Amino acid sequence: MIRLTSDDLEKAAALVYGQMQPTPQYAWPLLAEAVGAEVWVKHENHTPTGAFKVRGGITFIDWMRRAHPEMRGVCTATRGNHGQSIARAANAAGLTAKIYVPRGNSVEKNAAMRAFGGELIEFGADFDEAREEAFRVAEAEGLMIVPPFHSELVRGVATYGYELMSAVAELDAIYVPIGCGSGICSTILARDALGLKTQIIGVCSTEAQTTKLSVEAGRPVETGSATTFADGMAVRVPVPEALEIYSKGAERIVTVSDDEVAEAIRLYYTATHNIAEGAGAAPLAALLQEKEKMRGKCVGVILCGGNIDTGWFLEVMAGRTPVPA
Repeated sequence: MIRLTSDDLEKAAALVYGQMQPTPQYAWPLLAEAVGAEVWVKHENHTPTGAFKVRGGITFIDWMRRAHPEMRGVCTATRGNHGQSIARAANAAGLTAKIYVPRGNSVEKNAAMRAFGGELIEFGADFDEAREEAFRVAEAEGLMIVPPFHSELVRGVATYGYELMSAVAELDAIYVPIGCGSGICSTILARDALGLKTQIIGVCSTEAQTTKLSVEAGRPVETGSATTFADGMAVRVPVPEALEIYSKGAERIVTVSDDEVAEAIRLYYTATHNIAEGAGAAPLAALLQEKEKMRGKCVGVILCGGNIDTGWFLEVMAGRTPVPA
């Protein structure tokens, strides 16, 4: 199982800060008013790709160039933010990046991945089908596979938790969305490395409950579908290595509906004038659901990304909830 020390976090942070600045964390008064608690937002929507995944791309590609200098390209699967991260870091290192996404993926995330230098291929009905194809192609073409969960991805992503908990050590709890697990696992590992007692609360969609079901069963549980407009959480198959960490290190897993996520996006905009994508708003949705439990406490929420397609954002701001095709 992956473990990180404070020295690991400091070294990862130094590497990450060679390509980006630390993101801010702000305590927004209108969010505090809505929740009845002190609410700190970690603004991962303010990274160079608009999402937290950029950190892991930096550390993974740096490691790959040292550990596998013979590799000239990478291959991965994504719903968007991970793909932007890998395309950006690979392109900067002079590597090719083949990025698989499911059919019907976010138009604007697809455009961003291409702009960062990725070769985009649409394959399969959902992320998990695209992931299987990416693994097959990487093997067939001699490319380095970038899995959805890897120790070097986690090491980079952990720098956001390191920043947040170093700045606000008195946090009682942090709500983190779960897709394949790098975000929540890195937050748990950063907390443990810093020797804090902060509760880490995972958040998944009611339409994509593989993480919650797997924790409850004590083993990986695949779901039949994962159809949610919060595409960063739209995963059917849990990653066993990640499950091992968050099943032990998370206080609990909370599910939020698409309607609750849409309401949280609206609140983020009216209270902070920040745009959140579905997965980015899910932690706030979970906090709103549990506000009586958290009343009077000091709570963090990870706004993990702001890359929502314009059409969906306009639909949400009109008071509706997007329905994925």
